[in-house]
Amino acid sequence: MKVLLVNGSPNMNGCTYTALREVEKTLNEAGVDTEIIHVGNKDLRGCIGCRQCKKNGKCAFNDLVNEVAPKFEECDGIVIGSPVYFASANGTLISFIDRLFYSVPCDKTMKVGAAVVSARRGGCSATFDEINKYFTISGMPVASSQYWNSVHGYTPDDVRRDEEGLQTMRTLGKNMAFLIKSISLGKEKFGLPKKETWIGTNFIR
Repeated sequence: MKVLLVNGSPNMNGCTYTALREVEKTLNEAGVDTEIIHVGNKDLRGCIGCRQCKKNGKCAFNDLVNEVAPKFEECDGIVIGSPVYFASANGTLISFIDRLFYSVPCDKTMKVGAAVVSARRGGCSATFDEINKYFTISGMPVASSQYWNSVHGYTPDDVRRDEEGLQTMRTLGKNMAFLIKSISLGKEKFGLPKKETWIGTNFIR
């Protein structure tokens, strides 16, 4: 079992990373393999709606998105972490997950998703909500914790002093490991839920 942890901060070892590491350590203790992918400092453009991915099975822009795509297909869960910028996720991260979720053709049903956000003070709830929408449109169960998955601080040392925030990260890791293992057992015994043929409407009457 494997979980990808996406660091959407330009700071490789900053506050977001500190939170993700707490989740990672707990997942590892539960026997789940992990990999942290640093995204926030990369030169990544947004989706241009060319739809070439629907023909070629990968994004037209051959960058980190296509490197991560096979890992996303194979993983059992993904944790997406971001700092808060103007009550929103980092723009580079959004460009990355827009293209990753849209271009990867695999069925994401029952992969477990979780959002982790870091702020000096405010904007966590809006950013948390923004990231969770990628999971809920993809049939992915969302791992929860004892509080919304956020830490507070201006520096990594500040985050390390956020005892409740770190406990929230550890609880998230434990809950995510349990959910991934439970889903694996459920797949073996019951299989995945049967899907209906997709119905798309454009609100044109």
